[in-house]
Amino acid sequence: MLRNRTIWIVTTLSLWPALAVSAEEEITYSNQVSRIIQENCQICHQPGGIGPMSFTNYDEVRPWAPLIRLKVSEREMPPYQYDHDIGIQELKNDWRMSDEDINTLVAWVDAGSPIGNLEELPPAKEFPVPGEFYFAEELGPPDHIIKSEKWDVPASGQDYWWEPRVPTGITENRCIKAVETIPSAAASGSTHHGVTTLLTLDENGEWEWNSLLSEFAMGKLGEKIPKGACRVAPANSMVEWSIHYYPDGNAVADDQVTVGIWYYDEEDDFDEETAYFQDVDNYYLSKNGESDDYLIPPHGKLMTQGFHSFDHPVRLDSWQPHMHLRGVAMSMEIFYPATGRTELLSKVSNWSAGWNHSHTYEEGFQPLVPVGAIIVLTGWHDNTADNPWNPDPDQWVTSGQRTGDEMSHAWIAVTHLDEEGYQKLQAERKDSEARTVAILGKVELND
Repeated sequence: MLRNRTIWIVTTLSLWPALAVSAEEEITYSNQVSRIIQENCQICHQPGGIGPMSFTNYDEVRPWAPLIRLKVSEREMPPYQYDHDIGIQELKNDWRMSDEDINTLVAWVDAGSPIGNLEELPPAKEFPVPGEFYFAEELGPPDHIIKSEKWDVPASGQDYWWEPRVPTGITENRCIKAVETIPSAAASGSTHHGVTTLLTLDENGEWEWNSLLSEFAMGKLGEKIPKGACRVAPANSMVEWSIHYYPDGNAVADDQVTVGIWYYDEEDDFDEETAYFQDVDNYYLSKNGESDDYLIPPHGKLMTQGFHSFDHPVRLDSWQPHMHLRGVAMSMEIFYPATGRTELLSKVSNWSAGWNHSHTYEEGFQPLVPVGAIIVLTGWHDNTADNPWNPDPDQWVTSGQRTGDEMSHAWIAVTHLDEEGYQKLQAERKDSEARTVAILGKVELND
């Protein structure tokens, strides 16, 4: 296998002209805007949420209307940094606001932000708050919960790592349907990341690495495993935690990070016998699978790039870039040596370390990678004053785990196929595309 990587940097401009609004219907908070705010903003902007202000009613929203207009028109909010019109656009749990909703908000603000008829307001909506599982609304309570050992988070100081081992309590091998890691509500601002690694006993009775269970970083909600893929929760296993705390001024005693697991069962029409093994791993943009010792000079920039290939066909189910404060962009491509063709799969051109999204591809749109093809990861870092997240452009920045250091890697969920499974998925894709073309042609003829 080839394990070598690097990163590139890109910036894009967003120009979003407001759509013309029909004069027959006035856009008001009550009839349209409240629903857009509810669906796109209130998950964070609510009492107890992570948003700096609450948007649960007109009186709360109205003072912020000009800022809302700016942020949504520039696509800074909702915070989902995935490029439009480039690469695969079919994503699950896609936070990006539609052009129609953006232009409705812009037109509403430009019209003076009218409240409208209060009888048209939608019912209030309840959302999970920090410390609660986001997936529970859809999937119900987790089937299994694992907590880290308690640790006292100080109010101030530098980076801290807490790496306890705890028994999972899992009694039989199961295929994971979804997994979500959540910090406590009190330490949600200081829990930078939490990685859970599964350990099992080897033939000598020693605990050894088995697989990665999940990875959490600020802004990430969780991971769902598609049908036909099995990420295994092994019986009689141990979890090794790697929790990175960065104090935010609030001391938290006896803090714990929690991971929740939902399993596939018979009700899901899931066949464990035919499912292909899936894992999620950390693909560094570096040599030998580990972070390189690179330096970003003061007021300088860096591009890193790395490559990975498999000796069997695979399907890429999700892609999650990870960088720190100087990171600004990352992409993932596939290079096909047989043809010399390069395919751009996904790209983030306005990276923010505050939001670590796992971009999960919709069923039928996950990239299929044949044997010999090369996954190309590219990223860019900006250590100049032009980077709004840069705490100090006068510093030399090295690679490392501290918040002030830099990283270049991506978490990728990979389903490992055989040639038969690869050819079957390819055939299903072609059949689906042919049906789509036939339907579109029929619609066009009827028109």
